[in-house]
Amino acid sequence: MARFSIPKLGFLLLCCLAAVTDATYMKYKDPKLPLGVRIKDLMSRMTLAEKIGQMTQIERSVATPDVMKKYFIGSVLSGGGSVPAAKATPETWIKMVNSIQKGALSTHLGIPMLYGIDAVHGHNNVYKSTIFPHNVGLGVTRDPQLIKKIGDATALEVRATGIPYVFAPCIAVCRDPRWGRCYESYSEDHKIVQLMTEIIPGLQGDLPANAKKGVPFVAGKKKVAACAKHYLGDGGTTKGINENNTVISLNGLLSIHMPAYINSIRKGVATVMVSYSSWNGKKMHANRDLVTGFLKNKLKFRGFVISDWQGLDRITSPPHANYSYSVEAGVSAGIDMIMVPYNFTEFIDDLTYQVKHNIIPMSRIDDAVKRILRVKFVMGLFENPIADYSLVNQLGSQEHRELAREAVRKTLVLLKNGESADEALLPLPKKTTKILIAGSHADNLGCQCGGWTITWQGLGGNDLTSGTTILQAIKKTVDPTTQVVYSENPDAVFVKSNEFSYAIVVVGEPPYAETFGDSLNLTISEPGPSTIYNVCGAVKCVVVVISGRPVVMQPYLSSIDALVAAWLPGTEGQGVADVLFGDYGFTGKLARTWFKTVDQLPMNVGDPHYDPLFPFGFGLTTKPTKQN
Repeated sequence: MARFSIPKLGFLLLCCLAAVTDATYMKYKDPKLPLGVRIKDLMSRMTLAEKIGQMTQIERSVATPDVMKKYFIGSVLSGGGSVPAAKATPETWIKMVNSIQKGALSTHLGIPMLYGIDAVHGHNNVYKSTIFPHNVGLGVTRDPQLIKKIGDATALEVRATGIPYVFAPCIAVCRDPRWGRCYESYSEDHKIVQLMTEIIPGLQGDLPANAKKGVPFVAGKKKVAACAKHYLGDGGTTKGINENNTVISLNGLLSIHMPAYINSIRKGVATVMVSYSSWNGKKMHANRDLVTGFLKNKLKFRGFVISDWQGLDRITSPPHANYSYSVEAGVSAGIDMIMVPYNFTEFIDDLTYQVKHNIIPMSRIDDAVKRILRVKFVMGLFENPIADYSLVNQLGSQEHRELAREAVRKTLVLLKNGESADEALLPLPKKTTKILIAGSHADNLGCQCGGWTITWQGLGGNDLTSGTTILQAIKKTVDPTTQVVYSENPDAVFVKSNEFSYAIVVVGEPPYAETFGDSLNLTISEPGPSTIYNVCGAVKCVVVVISGRPVVMQPYLSSIDALVAAWLPGTEGQGVADVLFGDYGFTGKLARTWFKTVDQLPMNVGDPHYDPLFPFGFGLTTKPTKQN
């Protein structure tokens, strides 16, 4: 008997080893297997709780490792201005993201969480990042290759902090500058917005030649998943009121607001965010025809659809009045990931109840989770869930700041330059006796950057982050013998008594974001107007307007010698001085109509009542000058 025992024992050991190997080999963890096989294998192993966890996105302030593990949370975000510490370094960001990620990985299936952040003009929440011009300025360039480079630089800066997902680009077509988010829109013309979707391959990487239409694509650890937003019609609301109602025919909706989504999907965009706004009275967050019917079925979008911040709550008025109804309406409409962001147990409980009671079919949950997993697999999150420190030096790098400076130069639009070509004031001479720099925005980095910078609403002043104000840039640019006098709001007597060669007045809007920026009058804030009158009434002057949209300028135009629209240029104010003093020429052309009075609004190129102060496409040009 004894002589059979060793082979038998060996056979038993082999069986045990085979069982152990079989248990540890999970198809979904094998990057060599096809995407579909991995998704199917992982889905087959998931409980309802794990699936609903994947659909849940929570704010970093409530995302402890224990919460991640207990609720199987699929995604975490930083809201506007939500940071691990004031002036946090990239290393601090990485430590925080990795700590949350380790909580997600500690579950038995180890599905990595996806961390998202608003990076709408550079990595805008993060101290010392490069802040690029807002989209309203970038549209002026009509330069898709520049926009692609900005996407590439932004991806590197976001990855420098350990984050792989951005809620950008905003591809709204702003049809009314009274909207507080108009600066997030590239143009009133959908064709320019379509051109600018080239930021998506910048952020995500170029789509491979054999890519399937609609399938998301993210090219590895130096790229991020992007998010086309806000679907659909966010820029068309009545009177530009944020989150309001877009009244337009289906044909109008599809011809003005839809085209850039088609481009984005062709370029492999990973996610699409739904708009707070309504279309002809129906909330987009509850619009199954447009989210499932059009985006998923007709356009064959295979990434995931995400709600906006508390977007489900806002399906009812007042928000959160009937949350279980909102969950049913939003998830049934086809939203896959819910930006909760705080009260996640309520969302999880409501959705679990609705699935268990056949209010929402399991097929809808499976569709959502497959899409979320598809994005996570495609971007390599399963292979590389933990961020390293290899890219920390990319944040605010000199190369990215030079790119931002180039972008600033190309976003400037010269609206007036003397009464005639013979009397042109610009470009300004660098060498002269004495010049005056005035205005509330001349030495204010926060106003230069606008909203969505370090905090949600933006910050005034110069201690928000590192950058160059327009005043600092002018001082660096002029000849060392030129005396630069800075007075924020001088009176006319001071201006007349000083014999200035010329003056530069920099005025505009304060920082704002979203509803806080909605404005029915679109005036520049005091003391801007009085500074214009005091200075320009006494000396030759160029007025530089820092704003998120066209603002009322007609009353001041006759007293101004030269007028420049600089939009919201970001941290690299040197780009403004580069063009004012002729190192580069003005090339920008308006991507928005500049109205005479707000009574004309909405007024877009092609409208029958079109009578602008400066038409769409307008922009004077100058040649660079050779100066000593």
